[in-house]
Amino acid sequence: MARCYSDAVTKNQTLSRIRSALLPKLWLISDARNDAALESVLSGMPRGSGFVFRHYHLAHGERRARFMRLARIAQARGIMVALGGDPALARRWGADAVYGASDVVAGAGGAIRIATVHSMRELADAHRAGANLVMMSPVYATRSHPGAGKLGPVRARLIAARARVPVVMLGGMDARRARGLSPHGWAAIDGLSG
Repeated sequence: MARCYSDAVTKNQTLSRIRSALLPKLWLISDARNDAALESVLSGMPRGSGFVFRHYHLAHGERRARFMRLARIAQARGIMVALGGDPALARRWGADAVYGASDVVAGAGGAIRIATVHSMRELADAHRAGANLVMMSPVYATRSHPGAGKLGPVRARLIAARARVPVVMLGGMDARRARGLSPHGWAAIDGLSG
């Protein structure tokens, strides 16, 4: 019996590592600020990237229509699409993943779960929620939250070192900064949109 359990654990750990390795390393995050550029940016992103559609500012019908248009472009280019918010909505709209705080992604069922993390406590919450990937922010100062506190590179590395899943860093990130921090990947709103 112990051997069967051991074999199952090893197989599950291997599958988890394979799934993690396949998660995108470059992510575009949608926002009202970059909306006008999204079609163009998505069309130029490399295959295997990721796209998080938030657009919480839109009314439901308008948000759905915008999501469907952008998801078609992304999926035609082999870009993973995550919907911010309600896991049931993500399933109905055909998103590949769910994005949000740990309490949101905990209800995502079998979907890929992307949890937002801003502290060690939130990282622990993400682990309990079964997150497959965490997006940690803000690493550097960002236009999204002017004047807000930032983690800084040292604290970001310390938190990332304790993550049991891939870490994608955002907040003032670009390719050069990502290379210096060595996370699984990086994400941006403005940094990829203009």
